[in-house]
Amino acid sequence: MGKHSEDQSIRLGWLDSNTEHKAPAAGVTWGVPWAEGELQRGETFSLRGDDEAELPVQSWPTAYWPDGSVKWSAHAVSMPDSRSASYSLTKRNQDRSQTTAEQVAVSQQGDVIEVDTGSIRCLLNKRGASVVSAIYRGDTLLCTDGKLRCIVEERHCTSGQRSIKEHDYVSLVTEAVIEQSGPVRAVVRVEGRHKLTSGVREWLPFTLRLYFYAGQHSIKAVHTFMYDGNPHMDFIKGLGMTFAMPMQGPLYNRHIRFAGDTGLFIESPKHLMTIRTTGKYEELFKRQSAGEKVAFDPEEDARFIGLIEESAVWDSYKLVQQSADSYTISKRTQEGCAWIRAAAGNRSNGLVFAGGEHGGLAAGVRNFWRKHPSSLELSGLSKETAEMTLWFWSPDAPAMDLRHYDTTTHLQSSYEGFDEMRSTPYGVANTSELSLWCCDRTPSHDELLALTAETQSPSLLVCEPEYYHRTQAFGVWSLPDRSSPVKGAVEDQLEAAIAFYQQEIEQRRWYGFWDYGDVMHSYDTVRHTWRYDIGGCAWQNTELVPNMWLWLMFLRTGRADVFRMAEAMTRHTSEADVYHFGEYAGLGSRHNVVHWGCGCKEARISMAGLHRYYYYLTADERIGDIMNEVVDSDYTTVHLDPMRYYFPKDEYPTHARVGPDWAAFTSNWMTRWERTEDTSYRDKLLTGIESLKQMPNRMRNLAVHGYDPKTGRLFDMGNNAGGHLAICMGGPQVWMELSLMLKDPDWDEMLAEIGAFYNLPREQKEQQLVGDMPSGGYAWPMFSTGIAAFAARKYKDEALAKQAWTILLNDAGMGDLKLAAERLPVSRAEYIRDIHEIPWISTNSVSQWCLNAIVCLELIGDSLLEPNKE
Repeated sequence: MGKHSEDQSIRLGWLDSNTEHKAPAAGVTWGVPWAEGELQRGETFSLRGDDEAELPVQSWPTAYWPDGSVKWSAHAVSMPDSRSASYSLTKRNQDRSQTTAEQVAVSQQGDVIEVDTGSIRCLLNKRGASVVSAIYRGDTLLCTDGKLRCIVEERHCTSGQRSIKEHDYVSLVTEAVIEQSGPVRAVVRVEGRHKLTSGVREWLPFTLRLYFYAGQHSIKAVHTFMYDGNPHMDFIKGLGMTFAMPMQGPLYNRHIRFAGDTGLFIESPKHLMTIRTTGKYEELFKRQSAGEKVAFDPEEDARFIGLIEESAVWDSYKLVQQSADSYTISKRTQEGCAWIRAAAGNRSNGLVFAGGEHGGLAAGVRNFWRKHPSSLELSGLSKETAEMTLWFWSPDAPAMDLRHYDTTTHLQSSYEGFDEMRSTPYGVANTSELSLWCCDRTPSHDELLALTAETQSPSLLVCEPEYYHRTQAFGVWSLPDRSSPVKGAVEDQLEAAIAFYQQEIEQRRWYGFWDYGDVMHSYDTVRHTWRYDIGGCAWQNTELVPNMWLWLMFLRTGRADVFRMAEAMTRHTSEADVYHFGEYAGLGSRHNVVHWGCGCKEARISMAGLHRYYYYLTADERIGDIMNEVVDSDYTTVHLDPMRYYFPKDEYPTHARVGPDWAAFTSNWMTRWERTEDTSYRDKLLTGIESLKQMPNRMRNLAVHGYDPKTGRLFDMGNNAGGHLAICMGGPQVWMELSLMLKDPDWDEMLAEIGAFYNLPREQKEQQLVGDMPSGGYAWPMFSTGIAAFAARKYKDEALAKQAWTILLNDAGMGDLKLAAERLPVSRAEYIRDIHEIPWISTNSVSQWCLNAIVCLELIGDSLLEPNKE
């Protein structure tokens, strides 16, 4: 593949090209892939808009090819509010100097880190209860204390009596580290635990990353907490972040705003509406509501001033999003008095502003209504210091209940894997994103709506699908192809699958703090719902890698709605489905009624191969943390052998199926190797490959092997498993990308052998296999079509290619290419509301069919002929 010339540009566009409101100034970070050999480390870049104006860009590598060239680079820019529709990223000629502009400055002295963007100055604590010590805009102090808060409902039951006590916790910062220090982007990672305010207990570890950009008056925060309590005693009643705000000026020049469904809730602690508000004073009221400063003449307006002074003072406000369909806004005058309902709506866009004559803070929580129950709260608005609290879990909702759904497992009637009760949330996590704007005045309504839009859909630059494809980013996949009717029908099916799940997420309300991002596994045609209460059939939990399907659909189309779907799934599955510490560290929980409920704790659920798409496209540090956490997940299998039921005791430290276990390990090691150039993980990967090369059946028997995590060696046990799990949990996708990196003909041959062997008649398999042929092996032929396409391409085997297409196009349900037309209405009496359904639907089948079709279109697309031409 030819290399770019030095002056050739990469075209970048906005992920969300159609926004309702003008985008505000914002910091933007994104990733760019490179074909092997195209970009050398140390090379610099220029970024230009359509008007040829150059913006300063900060760049760093996030992955390398084996030859040492850069595989993925990350870039950050401080974007003005006047932005181009597209940009060009160009490798800078070494003779040209970098554009100079305002730079973010980071320094530390003692236990304080100071970040100065040129617009705001933020002081962060390295120790203590407060994360944010102060924020200044110019000489104005806008925030004096920013800390995390947690309310815990502690439950005990003794002698038949249940007692409930509420306890308040605040953040206890133990470490703050500067991860990036400019010139365009600065990142500070703060870590700690929550400490009981009236005691010594510390729990709920947290990581809070704060992002700053040169010249910007905004701060982005990514908050992660990890659960380390007892789910039968420790019920989280509230979880959020509080900011203290100095307030100046008369109460009628203080303003509050909440983002509703489409517009704003607009009030003041002391609004100018009275029964005498007419004429001149009505005009002043309009100005007040617009956020303007109002003033009175002490003599001329004395009577009205008296009325205002006598009117109620609204000291506290809150917006509570109880569900995906309902929120209320309430206010009260003081503690001990009733909350008065002020407004109600469906889906708040999760932004709040409070401030006075000197300015104030605007803050937004991303996916606010989708991750309900959430709330925004203001208090002390009539005092010298007010408080703004962003609740990720609202204290106005019932306490968070992380217990299992039963006290026993249901192995026979459900699909719960093992007859072991291993349901525990100990070690799972949840990540929330928030944005903070430091305002020197009360923003206009349009400005606040623009901030709201930026909170919910952060600006992101992306490459064109053709460029992603050319660089072979993420291995083997195809661009859309409608060059023939049958190819068009396959593309229709791929689009229909996305549309179905988008509609299903909405009509089934798959939202909520712990659920948003996941979809369900199996359908119940009698109850017209998903099998939400059947173990193993409820939440998908990455089973058959829908993450990969969604990310490849984004890469090939560039669609923003698909990106946001995949992003939400990545956030959820990388946190709630994965154990970040504890007994099961590095493993994930298989599909169940509750996300952590299944007794099967497996590496395939947590593998880096599922999450690296998001990391490389956005440079998200939290996903980087998670991929580091799972790199040694193979060691956890020593005390939790995935094959413990079948091989309880033998001479091996543990066991690993070639897939999904070893395949998951390879994704972890490949990712670590390319990110850090740590050759120890490359060598561990190569040791496993060499072990397989020496086995009589190599990989085509998809066997269970003895495994030693210390060396990476696999041991032949004479076991011909023929397990379909080896090829439907992301193994082929990881292995085909690994092929591009290793350039090992034997490795490619081993992969091709799987694809050529999988669908042979049993008699031919028996002739080729060393050892006994398993009964029931090599099931689900559709799952094998992608790896069969790899074999057909390598061997130039047209018959094998046509067999793969025949299997795909005749697959039950998916293969008849009628997905879009099969949404049937359900009788109104048989479900709680009007819905449409596809009775035969299975997320396993949909995700695997789509994933394999995307691969087949790339590798054997020329073999997809019209039915009457075959």
